[in-house]
Amino acid sequence: MLLSAVFFPFFGFGFVMYFLPSIIALARSKRDLTAIVLLNFFLGWTMIGWIVALVWAAKTDVPMVVR
Repeated sequence: MLLSAVFFPFFGFGFVMYFLPSIIALARSKRDLTAIVLLNFFLGWTMIGWIVALVWAAKTDVPMVVR
Protein backbone atom coordinates (compact mmCIF):
# COMPACT_ATOMS: atom_id res chain seq x y z
CA MET A 1 0.00 0.00 0.00
CA LEU A 2 2.66 2.49 1.03
CA LEU A 3 4.88 1.60 -1.91
CA SER A 4 2.15 2.31 -4.45
CA ALA A 5 1.30 5.60 -2.72
CA VAL A 6 4.92 6.69 -3.04
CA PHE A 7 5.56 5.65 -6.66
CA PHE A 8 2.19 6.52 -8.23
CA PRO A 9 2.69 10.32 -8.22
CA PHE A 10 6.06 9.90 -9.94
CA PHE A 11 4.59 7.59 -12.57
CA GLY A 12 1.64 9.94 -13.14
CA PHE A 13 3.88 13.00 -13.38
CA GLY A 14 6.17 11.25 -15.87
CA PHE A 15 3.21 10.16 -17.97
CA VAL A 16 1.82 13.71 -18.09
CA MET A 17 5.23 15.19 -18.92
CA TYR A 18 5.83 12.66 -21.71
CA PHE A 19 2.47 13.44 -23.33
CA LEU A 20 2.56 17.19 -22.61
CA PRO A 21 2.80 18.10 -26.34
CA SER A 22 -0.25 15.95 -27.06
CA ILE A 23 -2.17 17.49 -24.17
CA ILE A 24 -1.31 21.01 -25.36
CA ALA A 25 -2.33 20.15 -28.94
CA LEU A 26 -5.64 18.75 -27.69
CA ALA A 27 -6.31 21.80 -25.53
CA ARG A 28 -5.55 24.16 -28.43
CA SER A 29 -7.65 22.14 -30.92
CA LYS A 30 -4.81 21.81 -33.39
CA ARG A 31 -5.55 20.82 -36.99
CA ASP A 32 -2.69 18.28 -36.96
CA LEU A 33 -3.61 16.68 -33.64
CA THR A 34 -3.23 13.11 -34.90
CA ALA A 35 0.22 13.77 -36.36
CA ILE A 36 1.38 15.47 -33.15
CA VAL A 37 0.11 12.59 -31.00
CA LEU A 38 1.79 10.00 -33.23
CA LEU A 39 5.08 11.93 -33.27
CA ASN A 40 4.92 12.28 -29.50
CA PHE A 41 4.07 8.61 -28.99
CA PHE A 42 6.71 7.12 -31.30
CA LEU A 43 9.56 9.65 -31.08
CA GLY A 44 8.94 11.41 -27.77
CA TRP A 45 11.51 9.24 -26.01
CA THR A 46 14.30 10.69 -28.19
CA MET A 47 13.82 14.13 -26.61
CA ILE A 48 14.33 15.72 -30.04
CA GLY A 49 10.99 14.26 -31.12
CA TRP A 50 9.45 15.51 -27.88
CA ILE A 51 10.75 19.05 -28.45
CA VAL A 52 9.56 19.05 -32.08
CA ALA A 53 6.11 17.87 -30.98
CA LEU A 54 6.00 20.51 -28.23
CA VAL A 55 6.94 23.34 -30.61
CA TRP A 56 4.45 22.07 -33.19
CA ALA A 57 1.70 21.91 -30.57
CA ALA A 58 2.47 25.39 -29.21
CA LYS A 59 2.78 27.29 -32.47
CA THR A 60 -0.20 29.08 -33.97
CA ASP A 61 -1.98 27.49 -36.91
CA VAL A 62 -1.76 29.50 -40.10
CA PRO A 63 -5.24 30.17 -41.48
CA MET A 64 -6.08 27.99 -44.48
CA VAL A 65 -6.50 29.78 -47.79
CA VAL A 66 -9.80 29.05 -49.48
CA ARG A 67 -9.72 29.32 -53.26
